[in-house]
Amino acid sequence: MKIQTIRIYQHSQPQGYRILVDRLWPRGISKIQAHLDYWAKDLAPSPALRRWFNHDPEKFETFQIRYQSELQQNPAQKAFVDLVQQQLAQQDVLLLYAAKDTQHNQALVLQHFLQAALI
Repeated sequence: MKIQTIRIYQHSQPQGYRILVDRLWPRGISKIQAHLDYWAKDLAPSPALRRWFNHDPEKFETFQIRYQSELQQNPAQKAFVDLVQQQLAQQDVLLLYAAKDTQHNQALVLQHFLQAALI
């Protein structure tokens, strides 16, 4: 099983355990459309970090470092890693995000963080 990052607005989505990794609910998506299994808003980047980053690709390298630091200090992180590990034993885990940029977003950082934690 694997961890995948998927834009929530993508029409065709693979099957798996669906986790929204944004702190804010994605515009134009109803809870029924989202088909979420879990909303990890407590693990999303802090509002201050999100505003600072503002989806600027030039800031992505620094954003990754700062967000990983937030994740390491987040008390909810251990339980989340355990949840992902349990789900991976049964199915793929899909990290859903709303950002338009598929190359520079928090879901990718979280994916790498989880992969490192699960080794």
